[in-house]
Amino acid sequence: MDSTIYLVSIFIFGLNFSLTLLLMSSVIVAIYQVKTAWWKHLFNFSSFTLMIIAGYYVYIATGGEVGAVGFPYMHSYVLAMIVYMLLNIFVIGMFFWFISNDPLLQIVKVFLKESIFSYFSILILSLILGILLLHQPIIGLILFTAVILMLSLAFKQHFKLYEEASKKANRDDLTGLYNHGYFKETFETIMKTQEMKRLSLAMIDIDDFKKYNDCHGHLQGDELLKHFGRLLKEGCSPYNYTYARYGGEEFVILMPEKDAFEAYQFLNGLRKKINDSYFKGVEVLPHGCLSFSGGIVTHEGERYDTSELLDRADQALYHAKAQGKNNVHLYDENDVYQKSLNEEKNIELLEQQVRIFLSKDVYTYKHSKRVFRYAVNFAQKLRLSEREGKVLILGALIHDIGKIEISRDILNKKGKLDPDEWEIMKKHVTWGKDIISTNKALSELVPLVELHHERYDGKGYPHGLQGESIPKLARILCIIDSFDAMTTERPYQATKSYEEAIQELRKCSGQQFDPQFVEPFIEMIEEKYPFEKVV
Repeated sequence: MDSTIYLVSIFIFGLNFSLTLLLMSSVIVAIYQVKTAWWKHLFNFSSFTLMIIAGYYVYIATGGEVGAVGFPYMHSYVLAMIVYMLLNIFVIGMFFWFISNDPLLQIVKVFLKESIFSYFSILILSLILGILLLHQPIIGLILFTAVILMLSLAFKQHFKLYEEASKKANRDDLTGLYNHGYFKETFETIMKTQEMKRLSLAMIDIDDFKKYNDCHGHLQGDELLKHFGRLLKEGCSPYNYTYARYGGEEFVILMPEKDAFEAYQFLNGLRKKINDSYFKGVEVLPHGCLSFSGGIVTHEGERYDTSELLDRADQALYHAKAQGKNNVHLYDENDVYQKSLNEEKNIELLEQQVRIFLSKDVYTYKHSKRVFRYAVNFAQKLRLSEREGKVLILGALIHDIGKIEISRDILNKKGKLDPDEWEIMKKHVTWGKDIISTNKALSELVPLVELHHERYDGKGYPHGLQGESIPKLARILCIIDSFDAMTTERPYQATKSYEEAIQELRKCSGQQFDPQFVEPFIEMIEEKYPFEKVV
């Protein structure tokens, strides 16, 4: 509508009046929209000034006369409007070119394609207004104002309907988050237009959602999904992230300009926040709280398409779930080594047994999986022989098997154990020894299961062994087991950070732990788990 007024002003009143009108309207707008940045007002004023001056001189140069509106001057009107329109598109294109990496020619083409009909509509309206002002000034101005108001209201209503329809098409009906289709479209657009920029993608899955549904029904399950969606929105809203419900209990987050460390810190922090956010009925879940597993992949200019990145994020998510759920994993091609170990028949069978035995305590199972993972990496770090490495890894997986004999009340007690409970807890090492001793194929694991709580200074249990009288692999497992115990998370409870646990390892080196293995273990943690150092 502004351009309609300025064009008719050029045709009827000339350049000076048009620039004065522009100045007055710009001042009024600046006062009315005081919160708008000053440079935006200046940019608009400068753009309109350039377009008005150019349009005026093209109109005069092609035979147009100020104050005359008629068919003989039609070519002048059209040429003035074309120059006005091209300058407008070029100026806007320059603005978007400065704030994005898209080619200027591509931006201009898009604006030409999308706006040419609008500009011809502006020309026709300006000519109608000009004729009315010349022949019936008062009635013409009233009628034109009425038409403009009606058109504005009609366009506003149509825009509102379009916005509502668009929003409904892009939103998930249940959670109100963006849906799968919108996410895929946005992801593909970002990959095409910002191909060489850094981007992190997270795929997350609510843990044990089926169990919650089975216990409380689908209606309550829907309420849980809504609750989770609200928490996800609260966590992502302060940032320029795109988040969506991908399907079922799966969600995705796009994090532009975030490297692997930043993405991991954000998602892990969100996971801990959700752990501590109570929702009705989550007590039935294995972790006793609402939790999710997350996989992250970071794109930093490599030639991957969206399906490849989604597949890698899904692999990382699978790995996070395989570690016992309620954790975040960053995609790493080196996971192939650990995956191949997991697929070995003896480890696979042993893990199945451990999962069954420790099903009453998900935290012990997850602890065993993490200790297993640390053992895989530490065996490589120490360059243990193939036999020693396999014994350490298998021992790490099954070291707490004796806890199957301990009651849930003691295993899941939140406060400090009393003396009697502590004595029962300590018996898990001998009970574990008795369990695996029945299988001759596992005989090499007995020292690790029985002696992983012996201390280097002789103050451990069950036998009070000291120094190198404790088998080497049991001394190594003691360090791994203690480190994970210190950093194990439980909902609504504080835990040690990796840095704090490292300080504790050094403090107890030569007392609880064999000093020759403490520093190599710390080096392994800092090399393999840099994203988990800061809590």
